[in-house]
Amino acid sequence: MSDRFDCKNCHESLYGRKYIQVEDNPHCIPCYDHLYANTCQECKEIITHNSKMTLEENDHKHFRLSSVAGSKMLEYSGSTWHEDCFVCHGCEKPIGAEAFIPAENNYYCVPCYEGRLAPRCSHCNKALTKGGVTYRDEVWHKECFVCTGCKTTLAGQPFTSEGENPYCVKCFSSLYAKKCAGCNTAALKCVFDLQALTKGGVTYRDEVWHKECFVCTGCKTTLAGQPFTSEGENPYCVKCFSSLYAKKCAGCNTAITGFGDGKYISFEERQWHQPCFKCSRCSVSLVGSGFFPDRDQILCTDCNNDD
Repeated sequence: MSDRFDCKNCHESLYGRKYIQVEDNPHCIPCYDHLYANTCQECKEIITHNSKMTLEENDHKHFRLSSVAGSKMLEYSGSTWHEDCFVCHGCEKPIGAEAFIPAENNYYCVPCYEGRLAPRCSHCNKALTKGGVTYRDEVWHKECFVCTGCKTTLAGQPFTSEGENPYCVKCFSSLYAKKCAGCNTAALKCVFDLQALTKGGVTYRDEVWHKECFVCTGCKTTLAGQPFTSEGENPYCVKCFSSLYAKKCAGCNTAITGFGDGKYISFEERQWHQPCFKCSRCSVSLVGSGFFPDRDQILCTDCNNDD
């Protein structure tokens, strides 16, 4: 007598019948479908034993079904469907063999997604389904996002804006950047540093200068970071200004520049550094005291009374 070959679940003989092995245990087809078959996500009915198809991502970031001939079950992201139940949420056409896009907890064929849900390019108003640029809370195709001036694409390139219009660095500098008063080229070191428009430069009399262009009118030494003064519209270093324009102290005969000299005193046609304003005879300080002019001299009260 031969050994029995029965279904693990119902114990009916499997001789001459189809069966499915599960963990080395044979099951008749009805028992297998009852115990192990999947439920359709759409119609909630059992999906009987058959080959299945798996949904997978393609190169265009849409999704599609891998092809298995004669298949009746589709599987994607942990859920299963009858092949005819997996339909577009928009047009309700089966999309098992087509590219589709998951969105808003549903699935759409590409035409329905583009027509209903895809964001629109701010320039051409066509659907934007992959890639793109976000600018001022709007989206653009990469090829549509261009410089307002020269129309060069800005995707992946540095750019800035004037009002609501984007510009490449070259066009923005040419059209809107302040020009150096010395060389008349753009004074911007970096167009994105809008808080410091002349980064690395100098502002003088409401004009901007490159650091290397802002020099003494006399000796041409750079004045950036150095004390300087002016005569009319022209800036001068302390040395040149003292030599060309500063008045001389009647006491020490050196220039009165206002740089490090403190206050100075002026009387008639003469000026003194404050420390130099003292009696010509006894050298007592006359600052804040009465004094008496005596030809080229200035005298304190006591020395004047001695006369």
